[in-house]
Amino acid sequence: MELKFFHILTYLSLALVASYAALPASTGETYWNTKLPNTPMPKAIKESLQPSGLTEDKSTSVGVGKGGVDVNTPGHHGADVNVGHKGGVNVNTHHGTHVGVRKGGVGVYTPGHHGHPPVSVGVKPGPNPFVYNYAAKDDQLHDNPNVALFFLEKDLHQGSNMKLQFVKTTNGAAFLPRQAANSIPFSSNKMPEILNHFSVSPDSEEAQVMKQTVQECEEPGIKGEEKYCATSLESMVDFSTSKLGNKVKPLSTETEKQTPMQKYTILGAKKMGNNKNGKSNAVVCHKQNYAYAVFYCHQTETTESYSVSLVGADGTKAKAVAVCHKDTSAWNPKHLAFKVLKVTPGSVPVCHFLPEDHIVWVPKS
Repeated sequence: MELKFFHILTYLSLALVASYAALPASTGETYWNTKLPNTPMPKAIKESLQPSGLTEDKSTSVGVGKGGVDVNTPGHHGADVNVGHKGGVNVNTHHGTHVGVRKGGVGVYTPGHHGHPPVSVGVKPGPNPFVYNYAAKDDQLHDNPNVALFFLEKDLHQGSNMKLQFVKTTNGAAFLPRQAANSIPFSSNKMPEILNHFSVSPDSEEAQVMKQTVQECEEPGIKGEEKYCATSLESMVDFSTSKLGNKVKPLSTETEKQTPMQKYTILGAKKMGNNKNGKSNAVVCHKQNYAYAVFYCHQTETTESYSVSLVGADGTKAKAVAVCHKDTSAWNPKHLAFKVLKVTPGSVPVCHFLPEDHIVWVPKS
């Protein structure tokens, strides 16, 4: 069921981007190449861009066995997704978009790029473990891969063993071009308009997740934190370069393959992004749950970033990004990290690995 739902979300995201394909604004990828020439794009960003198959492949067909998911893209202007009557999902983007999701209150019809794109966030509402001022719920300590990502800085050394599972935390939503993203409201006092734009029922889980994301973006940062929610790749590039300069290196966690929770051994750790004064010089961007790709980006003076090489018990290699917070005194005392590590705010540096769909920006050395 989860595999089927993943494919549904992926192709709903395709339809979302397709509905804006006719916009004259340059794509995020074009902007990237102009603003950051010769800068490799990390996997997390590549996967949030419009897949190349939507504009280049002449035909695409994806089938997911029982559950009735079919995807066909006959020509670069077409895309069909059909899920059996129980799933109630269908997408059709032949010079337009038609999306229907019975469960969850999504119904979208876009005869052109002025229409409404589809939305399916696919994640239940709940506290965000990468926002400092939230209180964790007790059930977050169980069956949550993000729990294992928190650790103490004293354990960040060669030979250290940790039980980990590197995952993507969101639904695979794609970036919109900046012009399209800027045309859609993104504020709490515009939520009725936003939900109406995406044809999302105000009482649905999709609506609750979207409201939570917008609210987290609007809340003031903690002491020493500069934060910004990027609603397009272009705006994320602009925020990061405004803090670090144009000579930057964005990185994301990458693994050879997806694995279940298992023991990983640290092979080495290299500190990144510290300036001459020894202060942190990095911007960390966390992908949020929303109708399209939105990243919560922030910079704090008391944060250090590391590139960490690991190997799993099954031989799987990983190149992970770790962030260590030297001062957690302003965090919510009920934050998930404190519950997991059994420490108090401000007592010791707290670290966490970044999930695969998050990004850290550091100056090029």
